[in-house]
Amino acid sequence: MDGLIIDDNRQTADALKQMLDVLDVPSRVAYGSSPAISVLGTFVPRFVCLDINMPGVDGTEVLAFLRREPRLMKIPVIVITSDDQPETRHRVMKGGANAMLIKPATIDALELALKKAGVIP
Repeated sequence: MDGLIIDDNRQTADALKQMLDVLDVPSRVAYGSSPAISVLGTFVPRFVCLDINMPGVDGTEVLAFLRREPRLMKIPVIVITSDDQPETRHRVMKGGANAMLIKPATIDALELALKKAGVIP
Protein backbone atom coordinates (compact mmCIF):
# COMPACT_ATOMS: atom_id res chain seq x y z
CA MET A 1 0.00 0.00 0.00
CA ASP A 2 1.31 3.43 -0.96
CA GLY A 3 1.83 6.47 1.19
CA LEU A 4 0.62 9.92 0.14
CA ILE A 5 2.76 13.06 -0.11
CA ILE A 6 0.72 16.26 0.10
CA ASP A 7 2.62 19.42 -0.83
CA ASP A 8 1.79 22.30 -3.16
CA ASN A 9 5.47 22.75 -4.05
CA ARG A 10 6.20 20.28 -6.85
CA GLN A 11 9.96 20.36 -6.27
CA THR A 12 9.60 19.54 -2.58
CA ALA A 13 6.97 16.85 -3.20
CA ASP A 14 9.06 15.22 -5.92
CA ALA A 15 12.18 15.30 -3.70
CA LEU A 16 10.23 13.57 -0.90
CA LYS A 17 9.00 10.97 -3.41
CA GLN A 18 12.60 10.32 -4.47
CA MET A 19 13.71 9.89 -0.85
CA LEU A 20 10.86 7.47 -0.19
CA ASP A 21 11.81 5.55 -3.35
CA VAL A 22 15.40 5.25 -2.05
CA LEU A 23 13.98 3.94 1.25
CA ASP A 24 11.90 1.46 -0.80
CA VAL A 25 8.66 2.95 0.54
CA PRO A 26 6.02 3.28 -2.21
CA SER A 27 4.18 6.59 -2.39
CA ARG A 28 1.96 8.82 -4.50
CA VAL A 29 1.98 12.60 -4.74
CA ALA A 30 -0.88 15.10 -4.48
CA TYR A 31 0.27 18.62 -5.40
CA GLY A 32 -1.85 20.54 -2.91
CA SER A 33 -4.67 20.05 -0.44
CA SER A 34 -7.57 20.04 -2.92
CA PRO A 35 -6.09 17.25 -5.06
CA ALA A 36 -5.26 15.37 -1.84
CA ILE A 37 -8.82 15.59 -0.51
CA SER A 38 -10.05 14.34 -3.88
CA VAL A 39 -7.62 11.38 -3.86
CA LEU A 40 -8.50 10.55 -0.24
CA GLY A 41 -12.12 10.07 -1.30
CA THR A 42 -11.18 6.74 -2.91
CA PHE A 43 -7.70 5.93 -1.58
CA VAL A 44 -6.59 5.01 1.93
CA PRO A 45 -2.82 5.58 2.15
CA ARG A 46 -0.42 3.68 4.37
CA PHE A 47 0.87 7.02 5.70
CA VAL A 48 0.79 10.73 4.81
CA CYS A 49 3.64 13.24 4.50
CA LEU A 50 1.90 16.59 4.86
CA ASP A 51 2.96 20.18 4.23
CA ILE A 52 1.33 22.84 6.42
CA ASN A 53 1.63 26.10 4.50
CA MET A 54 -0.48 25.59 1.38
CA PRO A 55 -2.88 28.00 -0.31
CA GLY A 56 -6.59 27.49 0.24
CA VAL A 57 -7.07 24.59 2.60
CA ASP A 58 -3.87 24.44 4.67
CA GLY A 59 -2.20 21.37 6.13
CA THR A 60 -3.70 21.78 9.59
CA GLU A 61 -7.16 21.56 8.02
CA VAL A 62 -6.13 18.46 6.06
CA LEU A 63 -4.79 16.96 9.31
CA ALA A 64 -8.10 17.70 11.05
CA PHE A 65 -9.95 16.05 8.14
CA LEU A 66 -7.75 12.94 8.41
CA ARG A 67 -8.29 12.70 12.17
CA ARG A 68 -12.08 13.00 12.04
CA GLU A 69 -12.68 10.71 9.05
CA PRO A 70 -13.22 7.17 10.47
CA ARG A 71 -11.51 5.29 7.61
CA LEU A 72 -8.48 7.64 7.69
CA MET A 73 -8.09 8.54 11.36
CA LYS A 74 -5.46 5.91 12.21
CA ILE A 75 -3.14 6.71 9.29
CA PRO A 76 0.29 7.92 10.47
CA VAL A 77 0.87 11.56 9.50
CA ILE A 78 4.33 13.10 9.24
CA VAL A 79 4.18 16.86 8.90
CA ILE A 80 7.03 18.29 6.83
CA THR A 81 7.08 22.08 6.95
CA SER A 82 9.35 25.10 6.79
CA ASP A 83 7.49 26.59 9.79
CA ASP A 84 9.83 25.95 12.72
CA GLN A 85 7.77 27.89 15.29
CA PRO A 86 7.06 26.14 18.63
CA GLU A 87 3.37 27.10 18.28
CA THR A 88 3.20 25.26 14.96
CA ARG A 89 4.83 22.15 16.41
CA HIS A 90 2.41 22.23 19.34
CA ARG A 91 -0.61 22.74 17.06
CA VAL A 92 0.22 19.89 14.66
CA MET A 93 1.20 17.44 17.39
CA LYS A 94 -1.96 18.28 19.34
CA GLY A 95 -3.88 17.89 16.08
CA GLY A 96 -2.73 14.29 15.78
CA ALA A 97 0.47 14.30 13.74
CA ASN A 98 2.86 11.46 14.51
CA ALA A 99 5.98 13.52 13.76
CA MET A 100 7.08 16.90 12.45
CA LEU A 101 10.15 17.52 10.31
CA ILE A 102 11.54 20.86 9.21
CA LYS A 103 12.26 21.46 5.52
CA PRO A 104 14.49 20.57 3.92
CA ALA A 105 14.01 17.13 5.45
CA THR A 106 16.92 14.73 5.22
CA ILE A 107 16.51 11.12 4.22
CA ASP A 108 17.78 10.07 7.68
CA ALA A 109 15.21 12.24 9.49
CA LEU A 110 12.46 10.94 7.19
CA GLU A 111 13.48 7.34 7.78
CA LEU A 112 13.51 7.87 11.56
CA ALA A 113 10.05 9.52 11.47
CA LEU A 114 8.68 6.62 9.40
CA LYS A 115 10.11 4.13 11.90
CA LYS A 116 8.69 6.02 14.90
CA ALA A 117 5.30 6.17 13.18
CA GLY A 118 5.39 2.41 12.62
CA VAL A 119 5.40 2.69 8.83
CA ILE A 120 8.68 0.82 8.38
CA PRO A 121 10.53 -1.56 10.71
